[in-house]
Amino acid sequence: MLIRNPITPTIDYEKDGIQHGYLKLPHSYDGSAWGSLMIPITVMKRGDGPTALLTGGNHGDEYEGPIALFNLSNEIELSDITGRVIIVPAMNYPAFRAASRTSPIDGGNMNRIFPGNPRGSVTEKIADYFQRTLLPMADYVLDLHSGGKTLDFVPFCAAHVLPNAEQQSHCVAAMEAFNAPYSMMLREVDATGMYDSAAEEMGKVFISTELGGGGSATSHTVAIARKGIRNFLMHAEILAGEPEKSESISLHMPDDDCYISCEAGGLLEFCCELGDRVKKGQLLARVHDYERTGRAPMNYVSLRDGVLSARHYPCLIQIGDIVAVIGEEN
Repeated sequence: MLIRNPITPTIDYEKDGIQHGYLKLPHSYDGSAWGSLMIPITVMKRGDGPTALLTGGNHGDEYEGPIALFNLSNEIELSDITGRVIIVPAMNYPAFRAASRTSPIDGGNMNRIFPGNPRGSVTEKIADYFQRTLLPMADYVLDLHSGGKTLDFVPFCAAHVLPNAEQQSHCVAAMEAFNAPYSMMLREVDATGMYDSAAEEMGKVFISTELGGGGSATSHTVAIARKGIRNFLMHAEILAGEPEKSESISLHMPDDDCYISCEAGGLLEFCCELGDRVKKGQLLARVHDYERTGRAPMNYVSLRDGVLSARHYPCLIQIGDIVAVIGEEN
């Protein structure tokens, strides 16, 4: 028996025009016995054509996506599109409102909980709605991420190595069209339960981003997101106009040695900057024992030639955290 998801949209996905509304999820709690979570959504539709699903706030402390998508919902003219654009600026809305990576309601990490569960926690219900309602509508999917409070990245758009070479080529073309300063063939630490995998397993053209970090956003990183979204929609032949292009450095992650993990917590001192080209064996960072003086720091070196593509943020680090990520230039 098919279990119905409790989320109901206040908009009509099949209606032409621009609609601003909500995904309404009943949520009974101490402050509101018959309350609902109201997740903002915009749907723009004009005639027949492809559908693009645009999301931000998959993690609630990542802001370039929500800023760019709230802007987009106010800026696109209906006459400029052919097809349909579905915009959810803050996918994990409780986490977004709490400025946290995961939901304060159930601790759910939206990007590790797919395919979700219509009878599960709040986060599982939202994931299930995307899995069974929104993703099947989409031809093109863009999920905008940045580093949140614990990571900082060079600004890149990413695609994944996929079993289907033709699908991968379409994703790579979309990544290149987004035209971030860096374009990364991304190796995930753990792809279990990811929104990315859910979209890719359905055969969608899927790309994501990492556009900075530190739990904030800059005018530079927001501008990258805003330009990239429009380029993506033009590539999908949904939005009229010519893509804005500039140089993009191509990176890839051939194996797990691209990730350098912390083996003892302490005070993190970086010895190079994000975006620096580094050599195999080069000192990247030191971790000092912050419990007493006079102890030599633990050194972390690059395991390959490449570009320092990500770093831990801020300067206190725990065992098991990622110190740095190295991407190789193509």
